[in-house]
Amino acid sequence: MFWLLLSGLYTPFLIGAGVGTALFATWFGRRLSVVDPEGQPFQLGWRIFVYWLWLAGEVAKSSLTVARIVLHPKLPISPSLVRFKASQSTDLGRVIHANSITLTPGTLSIHCNAEEFLVHGLTREGAEGCVNSAMDRWVSRCEQGR
Repeated sequence: MFWLLLSGLYTPFLIGAGVGTALFATWFGRRLSVVDPEGQPFQLGWRIFVYWLWLAGEVAKSSLTVARIVLHPKLPISPSLVRFKASQSTDLGRVIHANSITLTPGTLSIHCNAEEFLVHGLTREGAEGCVNSAMDRWVSRCEQGR
């Protein structure tokens, strides 16, 4: 798709060859059992796309907050570590949640396992904002397909 968009060539042959190649590669990969089932998280459904839009908004808001902190003359940071219980039931859900925390400016997932997350925040409020958060609820809804 990326090559097609950049090339500007939209002939039926090129589009058909691209679709055929993608289908063949998918079939061949599945036949060789090299495709990881979690690599195709279809169970997340359409909600994951809505989640990505919501996450983009959260990243933008956090970017403004971090910029305000960094540009403040007194640099009002209070680095903090927060540990909280993981509410996701699958590895995929926990990975999505941990990566979403890291993508959000001012927070960083340091550790994640089946029981808990360890998050570093630029401010205490930012780190504590990860506990029982909207992000946590969004990811849990996406992984359950509800």
